[in-house]
Amino acid sequence: MVEQELIRAAQTGDRDALITLLREIEPAVYKTAYYTLNNEQDAMDAAQEALIRIYTKIGSYEEKAQFKTWVQRIVTNICIDKFRRAKPTVSIEEHEMVFEDHASVEGEVMRAYTREDIDRAINLLPEHHRTVVILRYVQDMSYNEIADSLELPLNTVKSYLFRARGQLQQLLREYQKGGAL
Repeated sequence: MVEQELIRAAQTGDRDALITLLREIEPAVYKTAYYTLNNEQDAMDAAQEALIRIYTKIGSYEEKAQFKTWVQRIVTNICIDKFRRAKPTVSIEEHEMVFEDHASVEGEVMRAYTREDIDRAINLLPEHHRTVVILRYVQDMSYNEIADSLELPLNTVKSYLFRARGQLQQLLREYQKGGAL
């Protein structure tokens, strides 16, 4: 949680406070970008762009909204713009798997595949559904925070999440029956 004093100091031109603030929010910004864009390089670009925008716009932040929702609105909008401009591509990446000594290798492999299946299913969702799923389940934002971040009515956020969960269930059910994601 970012302290209000740090935000205020950054707004008044305290460079050290601004750098500290950006370092504190950087992991959450990157996480949102990565799960939205599903590509490490694009996520790094989007996160950097978001941090620069936050750096230049910190003076315009008003305490009407939570700082977290203001930041998420910025990174989400940048990701949506990048997603709309990009042509769909398939990314094949190697993921290093680390096994715990006490865990079975088979169990770890199955969990890794399950996580990949869920990620693929999330990426198949329509953009607006994918965004609310990422903010809710990856960033652990409340419904109200999501509504504020995306400037949507609360009931719309609830509706998007309800529909997205149904779509995810259907996609994963079809996949378990032998379909492909």
